[in-house]
Amino acid sequence: MTPTLAHPRIHRADGRARDWAEIQERMLVPLYEAVHERLGVGTATRLLGVGCGSGLALLMAAARGATVTGCDPDDHRLALARQRLLPAPQWGIPAPSRGRTRLVPGGPEAAAAPGAQPFTMITAFDPAALPSGLVPALRAAAGLAERGSPVVLAGWGPPERCATGRVLRVAARLAEPRGAAVETRLSGRDDLEDMARGAGLRPDGSGRVSCPFGYPDMDSAVRGLVSTGLFDAAAAATDVDQVRKELREALHPYRRADGTVRMENVFRYLVARV
Repeated sequence: MTPTLAHPRIHRADGRARDWAEIQERMLVPLYEAVHERLGVGTATRLLGVGCGSGLALLMAAARGATVTGCDPDDHRLALARQRLLPAPQWGIPAPSRGRTRLVPGGPEAAAAPGAQPFTMITAFDPAALPSGLVPALRAAAGLAERGSPVVLAGWGPPERCATGRVLRVAARLAEPRGAAVETRLSGRDDLEDMARGAGLRPDGSGRVSCPFGYPDMDSAVRGLVSTGLFDAAAAATDVDQVRKELREALHPYRRADGTVRMENVFRYLVARV
């Protein structure tokens, strides 16, 4: 289980990044494990995590012996990834991952290093990443990888298998007053394949993984879901308090007698090739 990152006082953006790291990101652990196992991540793996967030997937790959590089445009999430993967030396002894880990702000272009060996695997696990940004990022990442290397994309499974999808409709409904279509990535049958082909990649298999979302209480559930970024447009169209209120109402059917909240979900991943 991922250790909690202590925080005495934090501002809003950093607080949301910590909510992602401490509450929401761990819901995707079964997805990370399934992909790493299927593709045999190990000491010979040179992995690039596109949109690596607060670094949990990279940490799990590094624990299997992989050399990992992560890039993300969110400075707050990346700072938390550094705490996990590149902590300050203790008693003069550097962390084992130092020397085998790089974390860079921005997109895949920032991960290019003179004389570095090409990557042998690329992952883009964030199911909230939008096609308009993800497709060019994957295209750029593919240029840094060996020919034939796997590129993994992740997204929501079938709507009838994702209880959280019904809650996420709150985001679309509240965003409507702005009058503009909100770009989302929710359960399109061929959306992962379309994005892969748009990035010049060749689809080469897929899988499904059960990723239930479980929270100790309603407050944690609301904070975790807001941290995904999927409700940003809704908050801009109304306000954060309204989003939280509507979220609580939508989550009520999934609240158990002991106060915990649980939603069953299936996530889908696609393996494509450079």
